[in-house]
Order: sequence, then C-alpha cells, then structure tokens
Amino acid sequence: MLAGAMLMWWILTVPSLLFVTIDIWRTTPESPVLKWAFVILTAFTGPLGAFFYVLGCREPVPGVHEAYVAARWRQVLGSTMHCVAGDGIGIIVGAAIGAQLALSFWSDFVLEYTLGFGFGWAFFQAFAMRDSAGGSYLTSLKMTFLPELLSMNLLMSGMVLTARFTMPHVQHSHDPLRPEFWFVMSMALIVGFVFAYPINWWLVANHMKHGMMTIRRRPVAGPMAGMADMTDMAEEHESMAGMEMAAGEQPSTGVKTAMTVATFVALGIALALVTMYA
Repeated sequence: MLAGAMLMWWILTVPSLLFVTIDIWRTTPESPVLKWAFVILTAFTGPLGAFFYVLGCREPVPGVHEAYVAARWRQVLGSTMHCVAGDGIGIIVGAAIGAQLALSFWSDFVLEYTLGFGFGWAFFQAFAMRDSAGGSYLTSLKMTFLPELLSMNLLMSGMVLTARFTMPHVQHSHDPLRPEFWFVMSMALIVGFVFAYPINWWLVANHMKHGMMTIRRRPVAGPMAGMADMTDMAEEHESMAGMEMAAGEQPSTGVKTAMTVATFVALGIALALVTMYA
C-alpha cells in the first residue's frame, strides 16, 4: 500500500514540478528568489506546491499581482515558503549526510540544524534579499537573523517529529539512496511548513519578514523608448506589496526575546518527544 502511495506521489510530483517551473518564470511577476522557492517547494511537496502556487501567487489576470498577493495569508505563504525552501534544503542534505555516516541522533540533529539554518539564513535570506537592506550583505544578515531563527525552530520541530516517528515504520527510509527516504523527507517538509506558518504570520504582521513581492519590468522613459526590445530597455520595479519588513513598528526587545524562547521551547519539546518515544 505504501509503495503504491509513493508511486502515485511521484507521478503527481513530476507534472506539478514541470508546470510550476515553466509557468512561474513565464507568467508570474514575482521576485526571483521566491520563484526558486516555489520550484524547490514543489519538488518536495508535489501537487500541494502547485496548488499553493496557483492559489497564492500566480497572477490570475495580467496586472493584478500586486493586489492579489496583498492578502495577509498570501504574504505569510510567501514568507513561510521562503523559509521552508532555504532551511529545508539544508536540513534534508544534513539528514542524507547523517544517514550515510550513520551518525547518532544528536550529531545528526546538530548537522541538520546547522546546515538548515546556515543555508537558509546566509544565502536564501540574507544574500538573496540584500537589496532590501540597501545592498549591504552584512546589514541583511543582521536584519534576517532573528526572523530566520524563529522560523527555523518551528520548521525543525515539525520535521524532526515527522521523520523520527515515521522512519522506524517505513522500510529503507534511512537510506538516502532509496525513494523511501525522500518520500519521508517530503512528508516531513510538509509538516514543517504547517508548524512554521503561524510564526511567519506573526513575523509578517510585525514587519519583521517580507511576504510575496511583485517585480515588473517597466520601459525606461526617454528618447530611446520604442527603439529596442522592451525587455532590453527595462528596469526592475519592486512593488511595496510584500515589503512590510521595511516599514512599520516592530515589537519590543522583550517581546522578541519571549518569542525566541517560545520557539526554542517548542523545539525542545519536539526533541524530548523524539528521544523518549521514537
């Protein structure tokens, strides 16, 4: 039965990934980093990723993307997806390495957390979003550290619970050379997404993290307009939709500290459950 479910999952994943990969680069005026995030997420979540792309980001008719993605739940979808795509890659790579090296639970956890947070924060957040910090990578690192940490803790909580409670019951799931491993990791990523969504809602609502964005190409005004292809002459224009991180009052240091502690407590509970019962 499980083999049939996995086969059906992969069968649905292939066309879903092809659709999102082709369609998002051709029709959707989203930022490149979020386009890549949707592609990565769909590679692991298959039809769910394609469903959320159509429902949450794909421009239904030309010219309405700014208004379409302005809804708070879509902003949070983009924020969560950005985290899951970046951190998730690192976590899964860490899990694959740990399985190959037959690491102990705690060594494996440290490897997964380090790679997940390191890649998600240093590259997928700070590097990819440095323009939002005035072009400074160091400033971007400072701006994105805490939001990425909070989101990572909840994502990791969901993933470690799902993977550790599922793998003992799925034969060959500890072997990254087998499809069972990747199926379990896909399910873990979906659960991690669900865990991370509420904290990303809080982060977006409190101007600590961006959501969906709209980037369009507009022709450059001047005497040369119309003399070359619009794409060659265009300059990128980033709408204010999704840029709540850049404006608005953020919570006090005390509130931020309390939320940080809460996410670490959630992660600690997840690890305690795993070590006691998985």
